[in-house]
Amino acid sequence: MSSPLPEEAYAAALAALPGMGPARLARALVADGRAPSEAWAGVGAGRLFDVGPAAIRAAWRRSAAATDVAAGWAALAAAGVGVHVWGRPGYPEALAADHEAPAVVFSRGDVGALEGRRVAIVGSRDCTRYGRETAFALGRDLAAAGAGVVSGLALGVDGAAHSGALRASVAPPVAVVGSGLDVVYPRRNAGLWRDVAAAGVILSEAPLGTPPEAWRFPVRNRIIAALAEVVVVVESRHRGGSRHTVEAASARDRPVMAVPGPVRSPGSELPNALLAEGCHPARDALDVLMALNLATPLRATGGAGSSGDSRPPPDDTGRAVLDALGWERATFEQVVLTTGRSPAEVSVVLAHLEQAGWVAGSGGWWEQRAEV
Repeated sequence: MSSPLPEEAYAAALAALPGMGPARLARALVADGRAPSEAWAGVGAGRLFDVGPAAIRAAWRRSAAATDVAAGWAALAAAGVGVHVWGRPGYPEALAADHEAPAVVFSRGDVGALEGRRVAIVGSRDCTRYGRETAFALGRDLAAAGAGVVSGLALGVDGAAHSGALRASVAPPVAVVGSGLDVVYPRRNAGLWRDVAAAGVILSEAPLGTPPEAWRFPVRNRIIAALAEVVVVVESRHRGGSRHTVEAASARDRPVMAVPGPVRSPGSELPNALLAEGCHPARDALDVLMALNLATPLRATGGAGSSGDSRPPPDDTGRAVLDALGWERATFEQVVLTTGRSPAEVSVVLAHLEQAGWVAGSGGWWEQRAEV
């Protein structure tokens, strides 16, 4: 005789019903206080009260009739995915008290990664080299100091921050994604997904097989904000996706910090606007650690913008060229014009700076590099 299924199996089945988004699921399981098995029985009988419109409830009943809950539970186990139901043992304590706590959370990895101190690092997918390298250095140095990095495993800033955290190999990384845990998005980050799950944990509200639908990303950003003690915005346009995380953080009284950027760079629109509104700057990991009351002698680790940079220091001419570049891309001719030095001298200096890791050249353009 088979053993009865746990409540988590029914919760996962409910989450997989067509049209059962986070709000409806929370209404069914949290607001109305039903056990998942009771709610599932209500679906099968066509009487899940007033959680959704009649047409939705009819679709749920048809779907439930064709669903093998035990098979779905076995598939989750085979995929190494955990299921956590609000109000039941095993639900992440870091989310339990949130006013928009997800009714059901799926996890891959060790949910114990949520027990330490946590900082969210967010920003644009289409970030600049400055943003990517700064996010990497922040992620590395914060993790090295014991603060777990929370982000969305997207391209750009998210991936760079998690890569930095993995490099430190100290505090476990935490990711919150907008698809099922078996649907890696973006595909280019498949290796990063695997490494984050092995070293920390990946969370999602979406059941297995859920594609990365556009609406899920701003919704998942509330979970990133809820898990973070501090939210750091590296690069984002003013109306970029990071704005959702900032708004969710503000609604939860979470401090928001911003990485200062070039005033003419579109990627720095949101961070610079946040600074103008009074947010504290995140010049390096030490600034963030001070906000967490975790300040340590981090300068020696070579963090973003830190005085412990491991690269050989540039001479006066090299410093003049770096000052001319700032943090925006420039052509060789622009550097010559700005510095007032000869093309031959600038060419030699740029070659030395590139070899030392201070700048990178590509396609006729030059950019200053953050230390990584």
